[in-house]
Amino acid sequence: MTYGKNTALIVVDVQNDFCPGGALAVKNGNRVVSVINSLIDSFEIIIGTQDWHPVNHGSFASCNEGAEPFSVRALNGVSQVMWPDHCIQGTHGADFHPDLHSDAFHLIIRKGTNPDIDSYSAFTENDGVTPTGLKGCLNELGVRKVYVTGLATDFCVMYTALDAVKTGFETYVIEDACKGVDFPEGNVLKAVSAMKEAGIRVVQSADVRL
Repeated sequence: MTYGKNTALIVVDVQNDFCPGGALAVKNGNRVVSVINSLIDSFEIIIGTQDWHPVNHGSFASCNEGAEPFSVRALNGVSQVMWPDHCIQGTHGADFHPDLHSDAFHLIIRKGTNPDIDSYSAFTENDGVTPTGLKGCLNELGVRKVYVTGLATDFCVMYTALDAVKTGFETYVIEDACKGVDFPEGNVLKAVSAMKEAGIRVVQSADVRL
């Protein structure tokens, strides 16, 4: 039994660099893998996303003279955290976690490919207007409802969910299928609150699994 073709599972950035041992590891980020795998059989449409940065990406502290990792600067007019180099195209760090059932994905959205702007959301780049193509794909498939999982709760998961609900999709975030950076401290709680205020329903995997 599955939810049918009007509902999609979105798996955000479950990549080696965001898991323990990676360049931008999320604490216990690998623990989302088994939860997400347990959900896959409940969905007919599954979308995966990957951070997919060129080596000279402008969000990297190493590409901005004098910038410390996790400091904040402007990148082409958009406030930007200066991240350690991570998820560089074609590297092991950019690969999906090896235990993730990524072969079940029907579409993979690669984001952050433009060196001049970051892309937290799977729907638009950080300028808020440049589309990734995901909205058009979901509309073409007849999707009306999305469940969002992955890494990290307070960045790419949150921005993906906020764009989804803003775009008109009935949007759920599966809380125990996500982990956050929590930078600065308290950011995960703030993100969950912001998502709820936007009309996103925050649920647990046990409530979703069929």
